[in-house]
Amino acid sequence: MKQPTVALHPNVSRALLTEDQIRERIRELGAQISRDYAGRNLTLVCILKGSVIFMSDLMRELTLPCTVDFMRLSSYAGKESTGVVRVMLDLGETAEGRDILVVEDIIDTGLTLSYLMQNLKTRNPRSLEICAFLDKPECRKVQVRAKYVGFQIPNEFVVGYGLDYNEEYRNLPYVGILKPPQA
Repeated sequence: MKQPTVALHPNVSRALLTEDQIRERIRELGAQISRDYAGRNLTLVCILKGSVIFMSDLMRELTLPCTVDFMRLSSYAGKESTGVVRVMLDLGETAEGRDILVVEDIIDTGLTLSYLMQNLKTRNPRSLEICAFLDKPECRKVQVRAKYVGFQIPNEFVVGYGLDYNEEYRNLPYVGILKPPQA
């Protein structure tokens, strides 16, 4: 079956994942998470800002009770990781005794998620897992394991579906590869 043509943003070289591919994979993740956490109350922790669209779509696919909370961490400047993770917004509720599923947009170096998971473990959750929309395993500097992964992607700088470059492109309905800046 031929993929539908996507109207690309002029700064995007090509779509890596289409809206339909994303939608179908999120349905699958929602069903798997619902089975795995059946009979439990799940707390989704959305890592702002990049995960907000993914989490919104994912939680609508869940068939179990869930609550949501938010954290905001920073380790990037433009396209580069600074290597220093800062907590910009912390949880509003306690993690103690809860089944926590961290919802992340992308895992690349693993530095941010490694820091976050160590931080959250000290808060004594009942369980703690990661659901990542995208995974770039060849970029790892620190090993991080996500129990749920939407898509494994190559080492390309991607935007769209919540992912940004300097706060732009988050609203694209697909995931695309950003063109290199013009010299």
